[in-house]
Amino acid sequence: MSKKKLFLENFLVYGVGGILGKIISFIMVPIVTRLMPNSSYYGISDLTSTITSLATYISIFGMYDAMYRMYFEKDDEVFKKRVCSTTLSFVLIMSICVCVMLFFFRNEIARIIYGSTIYSYLVYIIIFTTFAGSTNGIVSAPTRMQNHKKTFLALGLCSTLLSYSISIPMLIYKQYILALPVAGLVCGILYELVFIYINHKWFDFKLFDCMLLKQLLIIAIPIVPNFLIYWIFNSSDKLMIQHFLGSAEVGIYSVGAKLGHLSNLIYTAFAGGWQYFAFATMKDENQVAVNSKIFEYLGILAFICTSFICSISPLVYKFIFPTMYFRGYIISPYLFLAPLTQMLYQVISNQFLVIKKTWPSFVILLSSAIINVILNFVLIQMIGIEGAAIGTLFGFVFSVLLTSFVLFKMNLFNFSLKFVFVTILMFCYFVGWRIYYKLNIVLSFCLAIIFSLIVFLIYYNDLIKYFNIKRIFKHFIEK
Repeated sequence: MSKKKLFLENFLVYGVGGILGKIISFIMVPIVTRLMPNSSYYGISDLTSTITSLATYISIFGMYDAMYRMYFEKDDEVFKKRVCSTTLSFVLIMSICVCVMLFFFRNEIARIIYGSTIYSYLVYIIIFTTFAGSTNGIVSAPTRMQNHKKTFLALGLCSTLLSYSISIPMLIYKQYILALPVAGLVCGILYELVFIYINHKWFDFKLFDCMLLKQLLIIAIPIVPNFLIYWIFNSSDKLMIQHFLGSAEVGIYSVGAKLGHLSNLIYTAFAGGWQYFAFATMKDENQVAVNSKIFEYLGILAFICTSFICSISPLVYKFIFPTMYFRGYIISPYLFLAPLTQMLYQVISNQFLVIKKTWPSFVILLSSAIINVILNFVLIQMIGIEGAAIGTLFGFVFSVLLTSFVLFKMNLFNFSLKFVFVTILMFCYFVGWRIYYKLNIVLSFCLAIIFSLIVFLIYYNDLIKYFNIKRIFKHFIEK
């Protein structure tokens, strides 16, 4: 299979799964917010999810990516089983340790995160969700590493439907705080049980290998801080908003992020197909050129989509969400572009992982996270929740710029002047929207169309040279 076909097929197929799941989520969020009396309940639920994600990152300890990297090291099924089994054994022990720590410090966590120990019962939900989430990430990995796309399509959709089939009845019965966390816990447990059944042959604790664990940790340990830094990017803003402005503002910010997080349709498609593609082609001679082109094309896709999100966000929040959440429209474009910028960073930073030098990623992300936290601290107090969105986006932008510069110097990345021009054009559109015409939907939509046409004309030759759109979609439909 050609590299172009391999990447596009994974991108499109995982994208369908992401689109179905995210569309359902986006449709349900207005229903959820209308069933809650005020935004504080949504804010508390989102804070629970935030702490769960941190505990899960620590439990996995970077081993998911390390397992993915070592899985493709040898074309030997016994070796692959040793990789999977060793990884699961380690993550299982880490998960138990993290959950025990959460249990002993549950009152302190509740006091710091929620502002009162009366919410300590939520920490119990965090404990069980963390254990299920960290281990199911590993037991589901063989399905993805074997590129079984249809399985992820079906299970991802079922998981989303199940989550809301649990949470909506609970909200109707006024369980405003428990509804979303409990739904997440139940789905996590069932998701894990399904993948244990599907992938049990890949895991055998008797195949645990100390020497292989050492190799996995050499790759994983430098990655751990990176995941913690990602958590800072994606979650520290909510904790600061909670501290400075309260849980009601956290709720508005979280709902405001929902339209922004529609970019996860693209990000989910990318993430689903990228790791398999990246490691399966890492030894190709033209790997640098292909990687650079993917970065560029995903970049222009991110810019075009963001320009249209800018134009429609006020309209969406005016007609879909309760009035108290309307202010969230202003942060949606920032938080739409932020995950896509993270996606671009992952495309090029994967070059460090390919050459087994992960420490530059840590230095770059740490610098970006520090900038993010400083901007959050200053801007949230100055301009409220928009300040948090600006800090998040700028942190990711800085990471992409710095990584591009470093890899370019190492001859591991290339960029074109036309992409630089399109980037400057996008910056001008975004600033103009925010300052002059953010509530003028017709004008901002027309300018988004003009921007898209300019990009199309600039990249017309690339579309003709590299893509046969009709053939791509015909192949996708047949699949």
